[in-house]
Amino acid sequence: MRARIDVVTGAVNTWIVGDDEGVIVIDPGEHAYGVLTAIGDREVDYVICTHGHARHAAGAIDLARRHADAEVALHPGDRLAWRDIHPEAPPDLDLEDGGRFEIAGVTLEVIHAPGHSDGSVCLYSDELGVVFTGDVVTAAGPVAHDGLFTDFAGQISSIGAAILTLDGATRILPGHGDETTVAAVERRFDAWVAAGPDGLLAGAAG
Repeated sequence: MRARIDVVTGAVNTWIVGDDEGVIVIDPGEHAYGVLTAIGDREVDYVICTHGHARHAAGAIDLARRHADAEVALHPGDRLAWRDIHPEAPPDLDLEDGGRFEIAGVTLEVIHAPGHSDGSVCLYSDELGVVFTGDVVTAAGPVAHDGLFTDFAGQISSIGAAILTLDGATRILPGHGDETTVAAVERRFDAWVAAGPDGLLAGAAG
């Protein structure tokens, strides 16, 4: 059976990739219960956090504990943020650039994309024609954290290197808001660069 993608929307978009047997959960959010309902009786192989901020990763341990074989994965660049929300429960796996996860006949490739946070990653599936971008970029642009861009230049560079190098038809499935495409992000990219962090924050506030 071909892999499919389900989404649970809330404070973040939680993406569920797999088939009727097993799934990978991307960004479980703050609480596991809505995700558990969407998973049903399927097995969870991996819980992958695109970064360690609480809104995306706080529910990871609870979700994994309800599935005995599930492993939680995070890039080591976000271990400090992770410890703030899970001080006594380290992730099981360290994400590495170029690492691969397989589920239901498709592969998710890890692309390290720092800027929003040191350990931010995207997950790309050539077979599905999608990239899960977390808070690296959404349809509205680069995502700030708590009202600030901690490394705007790095985040912009990561969008260029990790996202704009993909085929334009690739669907972007972000951590917040509606999906978009690489081609749509490319059309808006120069405007985001020109606006800079202050301009983007002012636009979001307005």
